[in-house]
Amino acid sequence: MCRGALAAGPLLLAGMLGGQTASGVLAAIGAMLAGINDRPGSRRASVKRLGVPALAGALGLFLGTYAGQGLAAVPLTLALTALGLVAGGISAVGPVASAAGTQLLVAAAIGAGMPAAESGWQRALAFLAGAGWLLVLRLALPTPGSLAGDFRFDGEREAVADVYDAIAALVDAVGGEHATARRAALTAALDHAQDALAGPRLRRYAGCAAERRLHARFAAALPLAEAATALYWSGEAVPARAAEGPRRLAAAVRGNTGTGPLPAPHRSAPALRALDDALLRAADAFDRGEGAHRGLLGRRRGFRHALRAALGTGGREYGLRVALCFGASAAIAQALHHARWYGQHEHWYWLPATAVFLVKPDLGPLASRVLCRAAGTVLGALVFAGLAALLPRPAGLVALVAVCGAVIPVATRHFAALTAAVTVLVLALVMAGGEPQASVSRIGETLLACALVLVVGHLPMPGERGGGVRARLAAAGSAADAYLLHVLGESGDRAERWALRREAYRTLAEARTAIAVAAAELPALARHTEGTDAVAEVLERLVDTTTACAVHLDETGRLTPRHLSRLRDALGELERRGMRERAGAAAAA
Repeated sequence: MCRGALAAGPLLLAGMLGGQTASGVLAAIGAMLAGINDRPGSRRASVKRLGVPALAGALGLFLGTYAGQGLAAVPLTLALTALGLVAGGISAVGPVASAAGTQLLVAAAIGAGMPAAESGWQRALAFLAGAGWLLVLRLALPTPGSLAGDFRFDGEREAVADVYDAIAALVDAVGGEHATARRAALTAALDHAQDALAGPRLRRYAGCAAERRLHARFAAALPLAEAATALYWSGEAVPARAAEGPRRLAAAVRGNTGTGPLPAPHRSAPALRALDDALLRAADAFDRGEGAHRGLLGRRRGFRHALRAALGTGGREYGLRVALCFGASAAIAQALHHARWYGQHEHWYWLPATAVFLVKPDLGPLASRVLCRAAGTVLGALVFAGLAALLPRPAGLVALVAVCGAVIPVATRHFAALTAAVTVLVLALVMAGGEPQASVSRIGETLLACALVLVVGHLPMPGERGGGVRARLAAAGSAADAYLLHVLGESGDRAERWALRREAYRTLAEARTAIAVAAAELPALARHTEGTDAVAEVLERLVDTTTACAVHLDETGRLTPRHLSRLRDALGELERRGMRERAGAAAAA
């Protein structure tokens, strides 16, 4: 909230004081969009999370400005449609790519539709300056409560400590009704810590020793997580003191201290022996503070992975839907812009920009997005209309922009609240730029965009529907296969095994999220992904069993009939559910 208050408002004020109000508005828009992506986490992760979408937005503003200045209505609409196709496919790669695709299209619409005297490169630089200012604030300002230690790594420390807490919670829940939820929470904590540590490193600076220590402590958590998962798989309750060790390690990470005394081991079962051995190795790693190999953070998803995701079934389906929404909304907006009976439609870019946000499947089910967007826009427009009649200008508008910038980080927890805050901020920026109050037109165009996206969202598309969900499920199946083949091959490379295990659980979590969103859609859309949740459940059982097999092989060198039976059951179930090729390959191995 502090960063949000210091971003858009001061940038707008600086532009006004310098006689460059238009550039100040664009910088404030760049800061606003970056603020939407400014989430809790580590500083290193924020470089990618904020920087990549900002670069995409600057590119979109650059392209949109020159397209709007040089193309007539029909060629411009075709160009925006083609850009929507590309950005939609890119958005299927992951969360950062999705944010980048969104900012690319929103900025392109603004550049094409917002009249300005500046050239495209000048507008792009102003946009980048605003987003860059927020990134500087993110990197420079300490998080509250972190001043006692090295505040540069406060987000990383908290993320790694949360992993140890999640391990302890899972060990406590073994054999109980909450065990499955705790295992999912452990996966989420590991994913978050992996992301927190995966950004740029301070290799040649004084902070590198603290950084190596954090990597070592995360690496030490991986065998503990593996052993805890094996205990969860066995389903047999363990002594209460077994969870005390991971809790003490969590406290040591948060306080940046040594581990202190650890509870006595309880070595009655292979998984418990593995837990105790991992605890002792972790304590040794905490004391020595040795760095961990980067490979322990999991496999890097490079250009080939991104290309496959963008060009796969999910990317094609999403790209077509985004292109159709973006192009159709741009065409309708320009038709209204040139219609004599409608009057001069100055802000035609609002319609395609709104459609971009609405068509994003990673923001929740389609019907929910539309309702939240409509409600949030109406509320925000009414609030702004009341404030605009009372606040002095321009000081009151600058203050309103600053307040909305501070509210956005809290409002991101609900799409309707975020929409309301952004609506007030955008309307304030429009009025600060010298244009009249536009609350009524904002409401009308949002409702039109909602209707358009609802129609397009339910239209039949070429190929199999639910392609995004099935693509993520296929990726999870491939990762599970790779993990199983490595474990059954009895390779001694534990670092590779832990990286494969991380990838298997991470892709499963991504598939589970996509399945949950698809299941909450209206029946016309939800039916296309029926049965995928059952496949994900079988894959989770397979990966859990593979983890239990890995731990048992380490401790005894052989598998029990129970392990083999559970493996055969999971592979047979996958084969019956249609994943015959994948299951057959794993069974043969």
